[in-house]
Amino acid sequence: MSRQNITVLGSTGSIGVSTLDVIRSHPDRYRAFALCAHSQVDKLFEQCLEFRPAFAVLRDAPLAADLAARCRAAGLPTEIRHGLDALIELSAASEVDAVMAAIVGAAGLEPTLAAARAGKKVMLANKEVLVMAGELFMHAVRQHGARLLPVDSEHNAIFQSLPVDFDRGLAACGVSRILLTASGGPFRNTPLAELQGVTPEQACAHPNWVMGRKISVDSATMMNKGLEVIEARWIFDAPPAMIQVVVHPQSVVHSAVQYVDGSVLAQLGNPDMRTPIAYAMAWPERIDAGVAPLDLFAIGRLDFQAPDPVRFRCLQLAYDVLNEGGTAPAILNAANEIAVAAFLEQRLSFLGIAQLNEAVLDALPAVPESSLGDVLAMDADARRIAQQMITERRFA
Repeated sequence: MSRQNITVLGSTGSIGVSTLDVIRSHPDRYRAFALCAHSQVDKLFEQCLEFRPAFAVLRDAPLAADLAARCRAAGLPTEIRHGLDALIELSAASEVDAVMAAIVGAAGLEPTLAAARAGKKVMLANKEVLVMAGELFMHAVRQHGARLLPVDSEHNAIFQSLPVDFDRGLAACGVSRILLTASGGPFRNTPLAELQGVTPEQACAHPNWVMGRKISVDSATMMNKGLEVIEARWIFDAPPAMIQVVVHPQSVVHSAVQYVDGSVLAQLGNPDMRTPIAYAMAWPERIDAGVAPLDLFAIGRLDFQAPDPVRFRCLQLAYDVLNEGGTAPAILNAANEIAVAAFLEQRLSFLGIAQLNEAVLDALPAVPESSLGDVLAMDADARRIAQQMITERRFA
């Protein structure tokens, strides 16, 4: 087979680095066509030296000029671009076969939507695309014949546990429930009285996964799992009541599907993102992901429990906005991005994250999700209100 050209949105993040590791292991199958990063010039330059992409993209012109000078001095053929327009163009370019959508946050929405509208294979690791604009995005996937392959370990596990024709309807396939597993993060058993004083370093110390700081905090509050519930609703066309979150501390069962005959099909594996990435890249085939095989004897036991709604208020907020619909999920996502950034800067307490999210939802009524412009406008309003509340110190 000919090599697939891949645009990696977020190449310097944890998902992007793991994607490049799979490409490195299979140079006969994949080529890094475009590498896109926010601001890590040093890391992106190292990636350009090794993978020699046709294009590299950074956030703004000064950063791009710096990278361009380094690439010229190294004799690299890589063309350097900058800004959102470049991300959109290189996600939809005719030479591109697949796009790894791994930009964290709302910034990944427009280039990922452009890839769907161009009919690409979209390997989705950006939750916010479906949280902010799930109806619009899935319409684009269907209308333009794009192939959506989930990369989140949980959604990838569900995808593997469903029949290939699940798009004819989960009920028609005999599915009764989707079991979305969660590690519970670093504070699963921490006394509630101690959560107010949690530090960013503690919140980012995930027990099982190596992830970026924002997603690590989301895992600690279980907002990450709430966003995944919304994501699962759109990927699998599942009503919210069909999606059940199960706390599973070992992160070995990545998720499961329960059927009406009593069967439960699950995907298990070591907690390494290269497994779902390789599955998405090679689908419908399988390739070596470079991941150690699962040793059930070493694991010894698997535990499961229900999430604590008091400890994990953000999870319930996600179910609430999913049931409300319209732009409510986009409001929650925007408020949470501001809240997490403030927490990491020590301007907001850990418990203040959920409090701020709920306050913004109360302050900003949702409207129908009728266009991308509506979604982006609501996103901007929610961020403005969240920032104002932090500035006014409404939350400790």
